[in-house]
Amino acid sequence: MGAYDAAEHQRREEKTSEVGANAADDDERTQYEGDVEYDVGDADADELLAQFREIKSR
Repeated sequence: MGAYDAAEHQRREEKTSEVGANAADDDERTQYEGDVEYDVGDADADELLAQFREIKSR
């Protein structure tokens, strides 16, 4: 890890504490369509991860 940089810390703190006036303008929502299936059956973690990867790859 690098050395502590007080100026960089201050710059980042100021940047995260600012609220932009156009923040509401950036609120673009994405429209999603489709179906979600949820089964509480006997699925284990590996099966759930495989299903997640399959959905993500579409």
